[in-house]
Amino acid sequence: MKGQTYVILAIVLVIIVAVFAVMNVESVEVNYIFWSGESPLILVILFSVLMGGIITAAAGLVRIYQLQKTIKMLKVKNQQMSKQLEDSGIIKMEPTEHND
Repeated sequence: MKGQTYVILAIVLVIIVAVFAVMNVESVEVNYIFWSGESPLILVILFSVLMGGIITAAAGLVRIYQLQKTIKMLKVKNQQMSKQLEDSGIIKMEPTEHND
């Protein structure tokens, strides 16, 4: 259900941005760092939304990579500690059905 909510919210957001962009079709002057130029406002709006999405996705991918790396490290550490406990006779490890 949670995934469906995100999809519906994304569709609504895309529709709102598209309607807003279509309503603003006049040409505007855009000042870049080293130059300026004329562009239709619809392109400026759509390009800004696209770049915002790309930047957000890149930040999310970096965070996912960091979390996966942390999970792998913690799994190895957990296995090492479990082996130490088993070797010292404190606990007896039961065989698991799956290994991650």
